[in-house]
Amino acid sequence: MSVKKEESGRRSIAVEVEVAGTPEEVWEAIATGPGVSSWFVPTEVDETAGKSTAHFGPGMDSVARITAWDPPRRYAAESSDLGPDAPSMATEWIVEARAGGKCMVRVVHSLFASTDDWDNQLESLESGWPPFFRILELYLSRFRGQRCSYFNVMSIVPGPEEPVWKSLSSAPLKGTVEMMRDSDHAFKLVRLEAPAPGFAILNICGMGSQVMAAITFYLYGEQGAAAAARDEGWWQAWMKEQFPTAA
Repeated sequence: MSVKKEESGRRSIAVEVEVAGTPEEVWEAIATGPGVSSWFVPTEVDETAGKSTAHFGPGMDSVARITAWDPPRRYAAESSDLGPDAPSMATEWIVEARAGGKCMVRVVHSLFASTDDWDNQLESLESGWPPFFRILELYLSRFRGQRCSYFNVMSIVPGPEEPVWKSLSSAPLKGTVEMMRDSDHAFKLVRLEAPAPGFAILNICGMGSQVMAAITFYLYGEQGAAAAARDEGWWQAWMKEQFPTAA
């Protein structure tokens, strides 16, 4: 991981990905509610009110104040997600046109601090973006403009992480593994063949003595909408069966 530290106290990380599409098409995917909701988490973006809200789960909303808005090139926002005594986090999204009908998308997270206390938060963000950026890349090349049906199932169970990950990664998914990491916030990204075209991310996250286990689905088109309505309950039941001691 690579936190950049400046004499001013600014600490930052940057993650980027090359995707297919014009700057306008890419902007639609990263700077509008329907676009972001198609590859990340359900999100509302209201540039006129200067606010965006990302819904990571029950009681886990992230609200940010939009501080710059320059479509289709750049926008920036600021949030207090790290806690009441933590420095605010600035996030900047940049779209740069490339040859061959492609664009580079770059996200930069930064904060000001005089100690290393918050560097692990920046490193966590840096390690968390790659699977979502892979979904963004595939969404723009394969499913751009299609309706996304999103649902998430999760449990919070006692640790340690290894047996939780072993159980979660046994989920009966039909598709191709696009990316996988077996340690340090383990995850698996699957490009689905069934029940509909789309993706699933399986991931765990340590929370003290407990572990959060989650599977997030992104299903596209009419087939995806039908599959989400039909199968979400089944996956909720599967999660409870796998983790019967869920808190």
